[in-house]
Amino acid sequence: MATASFERSGVVASANRPRALRAALGRLAAKLARSWPFIAFFVGFFLFWEYSIDWFGIPAYILPKPSEIVTKSAADFDRLLYYTWVTGVETVLGYVAAVVIAVPLGLAIAFSSILRRTIYPFFVSIEMTPKIAFAPLFISWLGFGLLPKVIIVFLVCFFPIVLNAILAFGSLPEELERFVRATGAGPLRSFMKVRLPAAMPQCFVGFKYAAINATVGATIAEFIGSDQGLGFYIQIVTGNMRPDLAFAGIFLLTLLGLALFGIVTLVERMVIPWHISVRRAR
Repeated sequence: MATASFERSGVVASANRPRALRAALGRLAAKLARSWPFIAFFVGFFLFWEYSIDWFGIPAYILPKPSEIVTKSAADFDRLLYYTWVTGVETVLGYVAAVVIAVPLGLAIAFSSILRRTIYPFFVSIEMTPKIAFAPLFISWLGFGLLPKVIIVFLVCFFPIVLNAILAFGSLPEELERFVRATGAGPLRSFMKVRLPAAMPQCFVGFKYAAINATVGATIAEFIGSDQGLGFYIQIVTGNMRPDLAFAGIFLLTLLGLALFGIVTLVERMVIPWHISVRRAR
């Protein structure tokens, strides 16, 4: 009896595998169907770029072909890979530090009238100041190592996150606040069950905005003072009249930014799957 039951369960499981595979392939086909304009645009863009160089007689030292960028960067792959790692470490460390510090500080400012009247206007003023202007100062104070680059990335990411966190934690509707108090829930329980979930969508606006600009801070800091990293690499090869290698560095910076933004978007879908922005994106 047990053997027969085991065999039946095995048959059912094996019968379900093709069904699950068909469902997965169906979802993949649906995503590709929605993404074909994006794919077609970029394929057309790079094809036009490839052949327009010959059509218009553009010199290679002005604008190389995409195929030349790939072949020349392959010869310098090890150095490009190492510099990508360096810039990636600077970006991730600065971004994570900004999230860890900005969210609790934004929460404190949202609940404190004193902080809202003092620190909040100061943060708004600093946000209007180009953070890149501080890069020469940090490099002259701290040298050409990792720390000044991480600080610049931190500054670029910190203010969008903290300002959106203040808005998120301070924008709970009064009706919802009254309802929570009417249920008799304590402050901690009401925060974890109501205020924190309600604040997460606006917080992720700041997280994604900061993710877009994180590599910008790392690259500019490397432009100003560094001996490694993709920003340093682009500056050196541009000075040597090698736009093919400069474009390779630019493409890798783009991939870094897309990877960080994609990770934040994935975390958003896991944390707030109920939000309308996440449900529409599916």
